[in-house]
Amino acid sequence: MITVYGIPNCDTCRKARKWLKEQDIDYIFHDFRRDGLCQDQIDGWVDALGWELLLNRRGTTWRKLPDTDKAEVSAATASTLMVANPTLIKRPVFEGADKIRVGFSVESQAALMKFNGATT
Repeated sequence: MITVYGIPNCDTCRKARKWLKEQDIDYIFHDFRRDGLCQDQIDGWVDALGWELLLNRRGTTWRKLPDTDKAEVSAATASTLMVANPTLIKRPVFEGADKIRVGFSVESQAALMKFNGATT
């Protein structure tokens, strides 16, 4: 089973969820805002993917952060910022079969098929 982490009004999350449904891949959707995220979970994602890949610096949430927070972001502070502001996380994040992936692209689609145990 794949868990999709994101927010319901994110276009990329909607596309990913639609694609998963079309491929008949079972998934659970975890809404960052409604369901929350814990420090340990984000730390695990940071360990697996790196904070630079996970941190969304192009979104509104990033632009609204104080300049001091943006200037001082590092491996030590990024996960704390993401817990406090979950929409700083690039979306969607997929977890399944002990694997983690962020974003939705053609490459993601092939990886998601493998997460699900299907062959491409």
